Amino acid sequence: MTKKRKIILVSSILVLLLISFFIGQAYAKYFTKLKGEGVAEIASWDFKVNGQKEQVEKINLNSTMNNESLIGNKIAPGTEGSFNIVIDATGTDVGINYNIEFSEESNKPTNLKFTYDEKEYNSIEELTDNLSGVINANDENKERTLNIKWKWDYETGETPEEIASNDEIDTREAANLADYTFNVTVSGTQVQPN
Repeated sequence: MTKKRKIILVSSILVLLLISFFIGQAYAKYFTKLKGEGVAEIASWDFKVNGQKEQVEKINLNSTMNNESLIGNKIAPGTEGSFNIVIDATGTDVGINYNIEFSEESNKPTNLKFTYDEKEYNSIEELTDNLSGVINANDENKERTLNIKWKWDYETGETPEEIASNDEIDTREAANLADYTFNVTVSGTQVQPN
């Protein structure tokens, strides 16, 4: 190989290197890589019923009345009382839809009635449709107290015949009924955000 050819070859290689360097620079992109963290605080959930988180305590009508004329605080015609269901969402960062459901009512005395929000009901299960509501996330007071009254009138009916008939029912049921029972379920569900 002649010297001239070597110079041309080396020059050609240098020119190709320079051309590829400039072409590579012309098509290069800017690239920066940054690291960070994603953080989202989870809204807290704290739903209590009568101060409990796991299970609603037993509602005992006997303990809700103020009548010392009966032995053992048993209910009978002429007794009445009330009980509260306290729903507490204090400490919760979301809105709550709450619902109270009574079920499996058994051995209810016929003339025992319930009152909620000034409306009378023949059974505790009838209350279910009226014991729901919402506690909004931004409510200042996140506690609701639902007061349910019960009453077993001493005499029921308008006429002497109705009163006599209801007295017979009360007497028969007192002899045949055991404990009056029902189940209560209180549920709280997060309000769907808009």
